[in-house]
Amino acid sequence: MLTLLGVAVIVLGFALRFNPLLVVIAAALTSGLAAGLSPVEVLAAFGKAFNTNRYVTVAWLVLPAIAVLERAGLKEQARKTIQALRAATPGRILIAYLALRQISAALGMTQVAGHAQTVRPLVAPMAEAAAEPLDEGRRDQVKAMTAATDNVGLFFGEDIFLAIGSILLIVGFLDQSGITVEPLHLSMWAIPSAIAAFVIHGGRLMLFDRKLKS
Repeated sequence: MLTLLGVAVIVLGFALRFNPLLVVIAAALTSGLAAGLSPVEVLAAFGKAFNTNRYVTVAWLVLPAIAVLERAGLKEQARKTIQALRAATPGRILIAYLALRQISAALGMTQVAGHAQTVRPLVAPMAEAAAEPLDEGRRDQVKAMTAATDNVGLFFGEDIFLAIGSILLIVGFLDQSGITVEPLHLSMWAIPSAIAAFVIHGGRLMLFDRKLKS
């Protein structure tokens, strides 16, 4: 029961609005020490988790690369490219990105694109350039819709990939309940949802184009 003290630390820390990272670390230390682990063993558990989840390391490598590209004029070049295309609109650009995001996520490449890698330095500036001129409020709306498009594409695309964590979690949970389900079957059932999400959000993007024009 003492190991549950970590939960109390999380609840108290969030209620007092402390730094979330410090709260989580304090909760982990509390639970570890209550379970009889030494501080060195708790630290070793942290290191093992960090080493297992190597995508955390990848993020530290990607962010400096994006910063260098931005300093070299990535945003400006993206704006110029879109401004040269008369048929480009924010909605059309984001529909194309939505399709790309869903397809890549369905193939298991969830880390290829994302808010830090593509939305902020590339897709958002392209959508803004296609909607110029913009006031500050409309500019924020374009940025928000760009981020939402990435979320929709990733969320409904990744479940098509049969080795994704959510699919394996469902398979494991059902297996413990005596229900045997193949991951491929779950992935196939995710395809209609992905298509529906693309159609619905694509319609929202077309309406968003009309709203910006008005």
